[in-house]
Parts: sequence; C-alpha cells; structure tokens
Amino acid sequence: MDEEKLTLTVSETARLLGISRGLAYEMVRTGEIPSVRFGKRVLVPRRALERLLEKGQPLQSLAPKSRQK
Repeated sequence: MDEEKLTLTVSETARLLGISRGLAYEMVRTGEIPSVRFGKRVLVPRRALERLLEKGQPLQSLAPKSRQK
C-alpha cells in the first residue's frame, strides 16, 4: 500500500488550499469540503478533495461575492 495518507486534517487541507483554518472548518460545516467524522476528529478524504479540485468549479465560499446596493 502506498504511504500517502488517505485522509487529511482540516488544518492540512487549509494549508494545501491556501485558506485559513477557520474558513476550512466553515466549509466543512457547510459541506463544501467533504469530510468524515471519527469521534471528535474531522478528516477530509484526500481523493474526495482531489476530485473536487479536478472539477475546477469555484467553491461557493471562495467565489467573489457580488456587491448589492
């Protein structure tokens, strides 16, 4: 089996995406970043994150917000 971890912590995910840890947790909470819970631990499956990024669609929280007057 390959030595690459199957899951990432939310902090590792944030670092890879170049976003804050707080934003990563918010995106996990809203379901924008796929995650699984093991007890109190929240982990992000590496393959699910890679598939999400391969789609090339902006995540809603990262997309520029339109300004309303």
